[in-house]
Amino acid sequence: MTARWVVDEVVPNRDVQVTWQPISLMFKNDVQPDNERYDVYYSTHRMLRVMESVRAAEGDGPIGEFYWELGRRIHHDKDREFDLADALTAVGLDPAHAAAADDEQWDAPIRERQAIGIDLAGEDIGTPIIAFDDRYGVKQAYFGPVITRVPPTEDSLALWDALIAMMNVQGFWELKRTRTERPEFGDRP
Repeated sequence: MTARWVVDEVVPNRDVQVTWQPISLMFKNDVQPDNERYDVYYSTHRMLRVMESVRAAEGDGPIGEFYWELGRRIHHDKDREFDLADALTAVGLDPAHAAAADDEQWDAPIRERQAIGIDLAGEDIGTPIIAFDDRYGVKQAYFGPVITRVPPTEDSLALWDALIAMMNVQGFWELKRTRTERPEFGDRP
């Protein structure tokens, strides 16, 4: 939902460019095969391997559209068993990248890119992470915001502007409220 908020509401109304970076919850949470959620974590980790294969071949440009295609299939179609080659083809990418899903060589770039976000936001976080330069030119990052729906434009921009303002306050670290509702994904984009 945070990605939808940034892309649908913030990017068209603020001078923001998005560069998608991986975070593997399998790596972040050190999920082992005996964990009951291992299959879910491993499935999304395989998708990150494919993303890094695409990035290595074609740069950052197509990552966003592939990310959206994965999200459509997982969240809107409720399909976690889809063929990655089909998802690649659906957004005009070479289906051969699907072979990266089972290739551990892509784990090193995932770890390297993930480490950048973790180093900025801290170890005790999850996803999403948003990073940008503060007014002092120092790269800063947040875990979050965690939202369950995309706010209307006015509220979306107020939320973004508040995040920017808080990032510029030296010594500000954290806000937290327990989430009491599930995400509302809306119509399939």
